Amino acid sequence: MSGPLQTILHHFELPLQNPVLVFSLILFIILLAPILLRKLNVPGIIGLIISGVIIGPNGLNVLEKNSAVELFSTIGLLYIMFIAGLELDMHEFKLNRSKSLVFGLFTFALPLLIGYPICKYLLGYDSSASFLIASMFATHTLVSYPIVSKLGVSKNQAVAITVGGTILTDTAVLLILAIVIGGSKGQLTYDFWLRMGISLSVFSVIMFALVPRLAKWFFSRLESEKHSHYIFVLSIVFFAAFLAEMAGVEPIIGAFVSGLALNRLIPHSSALMNRIEFIGNSLFIPFFLVSVGMLVDLRVVLTGMDALIIALTLTTVALLGKWLAALATQTFFGYSVAQRQLIFGLSSAHAAATLAVILVGFNAGILDENVLNGTVILILITCVVASFTTERASKRLLKEVYEPTAHSDRNPMQNEKILIPIANVENFGSLLDLTVLIKDKHSKSPISVLSVVSNDHEAEMNIVNARNKLEKFVKQGSASETNVNVITTIDHNAASGISRIAKEVGCQLIMIGWPQRSGFIDKIIGEKVDSILSNIDRTIFVCRIIKPLILCKRLIVHAPSFTEREHGFELWVSKVALLSRELSVPLLLHSSMNVAESVRKIISDRQINANLDHVPTTSFDEIDQEPHTNSDLLIIISARKGSVSHHPSFESLPQRMEKSCAQNNLIIIYPQQFQLNP
Repeated sequence: MSGPLQTILHHFELPLQNPVLVFSLILFIILLAPILLRKLNVPGIIGLIISGVIIGPNGLNVLEKNSAVELFSTIGLLYIMFIAGLELDMHEFKLNRSKSLVFGLFTFALPLLIGYPICKYLLGYDSSASFLIASMFATHTLVSYPIVSKLGVSKNQAVAITVGGTILTDTAVLLILAIVIGGSKGQLTYDFWLRMGISLSVFSVIMFALVPRLAKWFFSRLESEKHSHYIFVLSIVFFAAFLAEMAGVEPIIGAFVSGLALNRLIPHSSALMNRIEFIGNSLFIPFFLVSVGMLVDLRVVLTGMDALIIALTLTTVALLGKWLAALATQTFFGYSVAQRQLIFGLSSAHAAATLAVILVGFNAGILDENVLNGTVILILITCVVASFTTERASKRLLKEVYEPTAHSDRNPMQNEKILIPIANVENFGSLLDLTVLIKDKHSKSPISVLSVVSNDHEAEMNIVNARNKLEKFVKQGSASETNVNVITTIDHNAASGISRIAKEVGCQLIMIGWPQRSGFIDKIIGEKVDSILSNIDRTIFVCRIIKPLILCKRLIVHAPSFTEREHGFELWVSKVALLSRELSVPLLLHSSMNVAESVRKIISDRQINANLDHVPTTSFDEIDQEPHTNSDLLIIISARKGSVSHHPSFESLPQRMEKSCAQNNLIIIYPQQFQLNP
């Protein structure tokens, strides 16, 4: 028995070497640490970092920083930066790029101005060392970004300018690092600057000119290969990180830029985005946080007063500099206290870039061991402070944003229900994708998919067949964490069946696919559209989606006069604005001034950050002759007969639009006409 027992014990010798056992241990930590600390109201991120401290080479020495841990740690860090770029509200970022620049200046300059004299005159380091340490204070890592992503405040302006400022300041610091090290080696020549300028230019062209075109081609050609989409995105992220390293900057810059390049092509509510966030938040990012803890050596505080003083001084200066930068940003732009705390929480954690600066300076002989050890303590403390602050600020911001505007008595999207009657299963996937994008994210109600079966002798068999065909769309919805409920019913005609189920479900919106044959006079799901409209007083979207939605570059909406007086006005405006935000494309509204003002008010009240432009018009007669490109998604607001916004030209409008816009995605909306009885 000694032989087998010795073999078993060998696997448990510290540090663990068996890769399967190492991976199992880290997975158990990722699973249990957040659950256990949640009972104490401690952010899960803290549990992962503390676990890394305990099991790391400077703790119980259960694990060592081997190549496998380093690989997963690097992937996790790149993943954080990639998701930050992917979730960035590009419209908000473009509108506030000057604010990002101002914050980047504050969060770079203030720590530098405070840190340099303290390091030089209080700690007694020379000018080069003081400048390098002070530049380290200016860096920060978005360790607590998963918290804002999880709590749903990643679209807030404070987050947008902090993420933008992060890239600016980290890029500046890493360039300073390259310059300081180059200067210490006498390499700051004309060739150095020329090489860096050319390499960064080539990198930018590849990422912002070639990658989006390649991604569009890939997503459109392999639209049905959903798993291939994720592998393609992951390949782009790590290739971009490699290109950034070749260009002379840190790989994290490349990962962030890849997120920006793919931002518009991956809607936030899509199944692909859900896969990206799920795998990152479940595996790669927690792995990185555990590895951050493994860097910490708490014993350095016991090596003497010098080490302790330096560690406490570095930590205090780092937090003070970031707090002052957040305060200056709040004062300059009039932000709330919660936004200031959020900016401080996101920008106060020091990890990857900080360690890179100090390690390079230490290896070059510019910095001593006390600074290296003090920086490791700084990483632990700042990550803890950042996590607590970010979670508290995010929850406070949610209360500020949603409580004043959440009027449950007047907001039909609070418990929104959407019904999709289906006739052609083959084209249903794109209609479901569109519905997922415009569904209110706060509504827990499922999307109902309906199949109406004729009441004949084969009705029971047809119901079974219809349900079997529709079950695969339940899986499609679950890929984006959207519940899909399949309903099959028997009725004499589709219109009455849809009307009955719409009342039973209590839906506010009905999504209908475009008829398969040309001409709107043909039957839709067994009935003429007039019959459906006359039987169902709900807002109805009739959709023709013939190309992937991510290829859309503009939403062009034509709205008639007085449409703001229809009961379904607020609903369709919210949906169109949400679609504009999800696709990150501008919204061009052709309407009267009264309609435009009402649209702007709803978008503002709902706090949907859509990029809206207005083209004044009052005529609908020549709407099919308006200029557009094949990449435009055309949305026509029609009306039922007898409604206040109805116009005689509406009768022939679908046929005219179908002929003149044969290459475009097209949606015709019929707003709800009357107030529903409660």
